[in-house]
Amino acid sequence: MINSRKLEDLHPVVERMCREFIAECRKQDIDILITSTYRDNESQNAIYAQGRTKAGPRVTNAKGGQSFHNYRCAFDFVPIVNGKADWTNTMTFRKCGDIAKQLGLEWAGDWVHFKELAHCQYTGGLKLADLQSGKQIA
Repeated sequence: MINSRKLEDLHPVVERMCREFIAECRKQDIDILITSTYRDNESQNAIYAQGRTKAGPRVTNAKGGQSFHNYRCAFDFVPIVNGKADWTNTMTFRKCGDIAKQLGLEWAGDWVHFKELAHCQYTGGLKLADLQSGKQIA
């Protein structure tokens, strides 16, 4: 199973955008930790099982092959406050979301269904079906 936190495991365009995101957050005195980049289908299915067939809260609606993480186009993050991950600070997540959008990333905190404050992605205009059929970000 692969559930990576390495920026190098992202598509090169997304890796560059993620590095810019980290740098811009730092400029605004926000320390963040990247918690997930690329996931293989097995890891995605394990996360999907949470809150369904395994204990824990539901954190995704995407099975293996249905997540932009599976195509190296997405990353998750968490703000670090006083040396600890702060998953509850909505205001800081919103600031990070604004930074992400300014850099051309899609922030899942804006999604109507299943808002995900800790998720950003860049698909170059491609839809999930495009990536599933083998197309790649230019």
